[in-house]
Amino acid sequence: MMRTVALLFYLLMPVLTVLGENRFPQPQFESGYSMPAISVPAPRVASWELLDVLVLGGALSLAAWLILKKRSRRGVFLLTVFSLLYFGFWRKGCVCSIGGIQNVAAWLSGNEAVLPLSVAAFFILPLVFALFFGRVFCAAVCPLGAIQEMMILFPKRLPRPVSLALGMVPVVYLGLAVLLAATGSAFIICRHDPFVPIFRLGGELSVLLAGVFLLLVGIVVARPFCRFLCPYGVLLNWASRLSKWHATITPDECVKCRLCERACPFDAIRVPVASLVSESRGIGVRRMKWLLLLLVFLTGIGLWTGSRLEGVLAPINSKVKLDQVLRSNHPAVEKKYALELEAFRSGGRNPQVLRAEAEAVRRQFRVGGACLGGFLGFVFGMSMVGVSIRRSRDAYEPDRGECLSCARCFRSCPKEQKRLKP
Repeated sequence: MMRTVALLFYLLMPVLTVLGENRFPQPQFESGYSMPAISVPAPRVASWELLDVLVLGGALSLAAWLILKKRSRRGVFLLTVFSLLYFGFWRKGCVCSIGGIQNVAAWLSGNEAVLPLSVAAFFILPLVFALFFGRVFCAAVCPLGAIQEMMILFPKRLPRPVSLALGMVPVVYLGLAVLLAATGSAFIICRHDPFVPIFRLGGELSVLLAGVFLLLVGIVVARPFCRFLCPYGVLLNWASRLSKWHATITPDECVKCRLCERACPFDAIRVPVASLVSESRGIGVRRMKWLLLLLVFLTGIGLWTGSRLEGVLAPINSKVKLDQVLRSNHPAVEKKYALELEAFRSGGRNPQVLRAEAEAVRRQFRVGGACLGGFLGFVFGMSMVGVSIRRSRDAYEPDRGECLSCARCFRSCPKEQKRLKP
């Protein structure tokens, strides 16, 4: 309890002394006034970036060993503390595997974006480990998950329908982040990361308050950002479902005592389901056909709806927005964007060139919006299909996608206690 009180006090301190991020060049004052220093991570030399990648690889390897071989909850917790201190407070949350989604999307789009090797490594390595060992990155390496892990005190389970509905939020977040990064419009993940201002002890007040709010919610709803907001968690979820090895609750045979189900704060334990003998009790061929038709229908609706989101999403791009302002010829609008207009006109740029560039961005949003809508419709349809299909299982098992491999359920198992008794 004392560590939580101390952590809350530490987290609330930046709210009183929050500083704005240095996003634009500092103005020059003739009165002799000097701008205060702002806490931002300084660029690192290549050797230090290599060290970060090596530490990431070592932490992932150690997490996989602790979870799959050693089966040590204490070891996982100590590694979580290290990751919080190193990747969080010392590295200031940067480089970030979650934010790397945007760098990769911008690089793949061909918009002349540069993808540093360290960013590529931070994006790829956790996914590769998830394909082999499950979500060991979430278990003890991700600093955003680590800071939430410290706040889990009185976890309560949410109703399953609520969890499924909230689970679609990170999918939408992932799709929007990829679309906006690919069109060169915005890096919304980095801009709205709720915990980076805490790591840096400064940032936008609204984002900082959001981070504090999520930590307070995390006292009763375990890891709310990881489960219901994190876009990178969607990719890790999919990769982990294909993992070659994964954490198991019991070292041998399950005795169905339900203790593991109560020990999991993330509702990631699936209960035994009796084998379905007759087809009438299962899904049936006819029911499968209806589900496939529903999947195709939702995907088509998503494609149609997404293609018409250009008017909503395209103005996020600075070129499109400035072109709209120039076309409006409205004094109130021009007054609102006076600085942008002055910078554009003083640069001697041609409005016709800007219009052509803005139209190219709009075309990207028409195609990208359709892809986004189709993607969301397909994922939502697959979620409905997954809920409708009953899979038989003989024991309590972790859900390969949703399980964060935190190792809490190990010590709750009587078979594990028996193994550790000698």
